[in-house]
Amino acid sequence: MEIQTSALGGHRRALAEGFRDGIPIGLGYLAVAFSLGIAAKKAGLNAFQGFLISLLNNASAGEYAAFTVIAADASYWEMALITLITNARYLLMSCSLSQKFSPDTPMLHRLLVGFDVTDELFGIAISRPGYLDPFYSYGAFLPALPGWAVGTALGIAAGSILPARIVSALSVALFGMFLAIIIPPARKNRAVCLCVLASFAASGLSAVLPWLRTLSGGTRTILLTVVIASAAALLFPISDREDAEYDA
Repeated sequence: MEIQTSALGGHRRALAEGFRDGIPIGLGYLAVAFSLGIAAKKAGLNAFQGFLISLLNNASAGEYAAFTVIAADASYWEMALITLITNARYLLMSCSLSQKFSPDTPMLHRLLVGFDVTDELFGIAISRPGYLDPFYSYGAFLPALPGWAVGTALGIAAGSILPARIVSALSVALFGMFLAIIIPPARKNRAVCLCVLASFAASGLSAVLPWLRTLSGGTRTILLTVVIASAAALLFPISDREDAEYDA
């Protein structure tokens, strides 16, 4: 009985700590998802649809890619494939995070934590000392998930109310968000910088080259993502030591 009481107290403490650490993440998600909602509005989604998508798929790059192919009137398989490709890194994060659990952690908790593995939530979870209590992640989810979903819905609502010029200006904020994501690692790593430049060039060429321009926007995005990522992996392999230094 005392062991169960102690375990319950530990879960409550982990839940409270996770909620505390998740508050700044949730506030950040609220601001970023607002710009994402503008993109969702341009794709023809209403506030409830955007809220539901962000609640079930908490991933900025994955959602933006999905909204892009939706706006391009792409097929369902293109939408599913581009979402899988852009969110593939979360598979690696989940594998790494699974090593933080105690061996006797039930599968249900592993699945629930794996539902919302984002860059930020992964970062605070993986840095916890010792075994990871799933309730810590649950606590972090409480402000993070609503912040992302509500932010998307507010962005769509604003896109429906605000004048077209303001909506167009706000949509630029999402590109600013992605620039903020890619510029720091591009300045730090030459290979990343080359990949970013190659992506810009290939994206522009694909819109004018005879064969590629006949493909849908979603298919072009999938092809470019796979080709450039594969070429980078072959030309610029990263050793474990380099990876650790890069993350530091």
